[in-house]
Amino acid sequence: MTLYENELYIEDVARVAELPLPWERLQGGCLLISGASGMIGSFLTDVILHKNRQGLDCRVLALGRDPEKLKRRFTPCGESESLIFLPYDINRRLELDERSAEAIRQSSGLYILHLASNTHPVQYATDPIGTITTNITGLQNMLSFAADSQADRVLFASSNEIYGENRGDTELFDESYCGYIDCNSLRAGYPESKRCGEALCQAYIRAMDMDIVIPRLTRSYGPTMLMTDTKAISQFIKDSIAGQDIVLKSEGHQLYSYTYVADAVSGLLTVLLIGEKGQAYNIADPASDITLRDLASLIAKQCGHKVTFKLPDETEKAGFSKATKALLCGDKLKALGWKPGYDIETGIARTIRILRDISEK
Repeated sequence: MTLYENELYIEDVARVAELPLPWERLQGGCLLISGASGMIGSFLTDVILHKNRQGLDCRVLALGRDPEKLKRRFTPCGESESLIFLPYDINRRLELDERSAEAIRQSSGLYILHLASNTHPVQYATDPIGTITTNITGLQNMLSFAADSQADRVLFASSNEIYGENRGDTELFDESYCGYIDCNSLRAGYPESKRCGEALCQAYIRAMDMDIVIPRLTRSYGPTMLMTDTKAISQFIKDSIAGQDIVLKSEGHQLYSYTYVADAVSGLLTVLLIGEKGQAYNIADPASDITLRDLASLIAKQCGHKVTFKLPDETEKAGFSKATKALLCGDKLKALGWKPGYDIETGIARTIRILRDISEK
């Protein structure tokens, strides 16, 4: 079974595609998506393709470093007029092939969504240079292409990690909050490069008069997660599906915001279609705030397993976030009309059920 044969997954995609958003702004347009085979990018692509089957005419240029990975992920869809695969390493200057260039020329509007990034803790520790350059050089390459192409709008997917550690002066991080990050540490490469990316966007807005919006994603999860993902929540889910106990490599007191992939993508689309130029928006809801210990227990309970404790090795420890409390305020995005559809318990249950059904069948 593939995701496209799973009723729950199709239901999630359809729910986002049916949201009351100004979809007409994408009519005849073209979405250029970096990181299209990733957790967020692949779900977003599926939503647009679903919407196209309902009458929307919007092409997707799916960028990815591994063309075979793109083809495997979207095998049931295949390349078509609506979906074009474009092999691309975002650390290099973006050059279009003739088919992609023609798709953009024929479109009524170009929207660039930069979602590609190293988002796994082990990568932060084992490839610290690549983590930083992907976030900064990769973004600059996309922004330069957007400027040259006169893109109608650019979306830069930022992260809750830009807030750093809660300094004890607030309960929730709103978009104006600046927490503490120890920049003289290996782990700082990811959050600091995301901060730099946001500053780079503001520079292009001012210098090039570009239209850029910045959604800030929380710790996201869902059935489109990559099996190579080393985030704690992904490890918990993979272990549970494999019939193993959940391994918690800390006391689990960390309190974080999480987002189910369908809500993350509906938030991205809300920011893309309604968000104000130059503004950042948290995609978060308190119904998905939970401690790491309670999250592990929730997943273990749903799968009939237990939680065990184990000390992390040095590589794992180096990639762990230093933040112990990072709760985001989503009021600014909700003021645009965004409404989450899944709390943490529902999202986890759907993720486990979908992935378990696929693995069994």
